[in-house]
Amino acid sequence: MTVTIHAAPTSDLSAAEIERWRAVPVAIAVDIVRGDGQIDPDIRPLNPPGRQPRLFGRAVTALCEPPDFGAVLFALEQMRPGDVLMIAAHGHRETAMIGEILSGHLRGRRMAGLVCDGAIRDVATLAEWSDFSVFTRWITPRGPSSAEKGAVNTPVIMGGRLVTPGDLVIGDDDGLVSLSPAMARAHIGAAEKKIALEAKWTAALAAGKSVQKTFDLAPAKKL
Repeated sequence: MTVTIHAAPTSDLSAAEIERWRAVPVAIAVDIVRGDGQIDPDIRPLNPPGRQPRLFGRAVTALCEPPDFGAVLFALEQMRPGDVLMIAAHGHRETAMIGEILSGHLRGRRMAGLVCDGAIRDVATLAEWSDFSVFTRWITPRGPSSAEKGAVNTPVIMGGRLVTPGDLVIGDDDGLVSLSPAMARAHIGAAEKKIALEAKWTAALAAGKSVQKTFDLAPAKKL
């Protein structure tokens, strides 16, 4: 059995449209798409809050059959600077799909980071990198046992969310969201408006305006 490499899909999403999402927090993105793009919160940032590098880039997918990690190896050569490696390992916790050597290779080629719906290892080293963002479901010391199976650049399920190659992946301390090109184009205006609205709320509260007036609440019923 061999690894299958699919052709990466083309996208008409422009660099300018992608760049507008860079300033959007994951929480706002998830609010705007009503959770449709949210990836399972159990896939967590490797670093504690305040130390996690922001993740931002297009998805390259590796569909693994643990303990085999062949798809990860072949996916490495399909990636371009700024991409995000999305490792779909079915939530497998016993075998790491990637560690310091391959992650370091990705980092050296200026990839944005990786997300593993499975396990990783060598996390002390990975956590030191401020320019490479890592999210994972599990951590384990055990490495893979073969490299003969899987598929690259195929749609995968990551934490309950369908991720297609070329999707825009955003990650921060709060979690992860994956946006198809159509979703990214359709919702960026609303996301920017929500950022402006939250800034308005913050300023109003700081100026002493009441919560009721700030959020335009109807009067509460008093008993």
